[in-house]
Amino acid sequence: MKRAPVLFVGHGSPMHALADNAFTRALARLGREVGRPKAVLCVSAHWLTEGTRATAMEKPRTIHDFYGFPAELGTIEYPAPGSPAVAALAREALGGAVKLDQADWGLDHGAWAVLRHMYPDAGVPVVQLSVDIARPGAHHLALGRKLAALREKGIVVLGSGNVVHNLSKLVWDERAEPHAWNAEFDDFVKRRTEKGDAAALAGDPRGMPGGALSVPTPDHWYPYLYALGAADGDPVRWEYEGLEYASLSMRTASFGL
Repeated sequence: MKRAPVLFVGHGSPMHALADNAFTRALARLGREVGRPKAVLCVSAHWLTEGTRATAMEKPRTIHDFYGFPAELGTIEYPAPGSPAVAALAREALGGAVKLDQADWGLDHGAWAVLRHMYPDAGVPVVQLSVDIARPGAHHLALGRKLAALREKGIVVLGSGNVVHNLSKLVWDERAEPHAWNAEFDDFVKRRTEKGDAAALAGDPRGMPGGALSVPTPDHWYPYLYALGAADGDPVRWEYEGLEYASLSMRTASFGL
């Protein structure tokens, strides 16, 4: 079986779920290039828990975890099947320290708003893995490294968040010039990733160039560390780069593709 790649998608605004633009077309192309994996294990910035959990139901519900957007967005369903078997594999890879969730969660927009462009038929099984928000970056990088074993079984590991995510500094113009700190941190992450220096990114972002404002909270940053860990040294390929609304990085990467 061919080793599955690792992906990180800077998902940005939920409105991309409805859009036909350069970013969503890049996701569609990525889906075609990856092909049909056995499953996708998605680490989403929008499932934050104490401890680590994995969805383990046959039919995960579509979660509309946002507000203030057009009503049409709240009617989207993404009926991808789940996979209790893949959830069990994730639990095994992480040494059993994962609670299997058979009822509470489902697929939040960090997963379905991305996957509906990659696999619009919702035919690929999807399992979500939560982010234990109380743990530091090194913990999440280490878990990502353990998840690399799933790639040998044809399972794509997908991190969904944003390298830069500061909603308090948004400028409501999609083409607004990025803040200087935004561009500085985004470029720092790009250069460290290209050098294969995951360890330099596992520390506190507030000590990195531009990081204090780029990562005011780590929820959207940690999924990137899972992708770096699961990449297992594979080189990066940038699938999309761009900065929206002055303080959102849409940086999207593949490893081992």
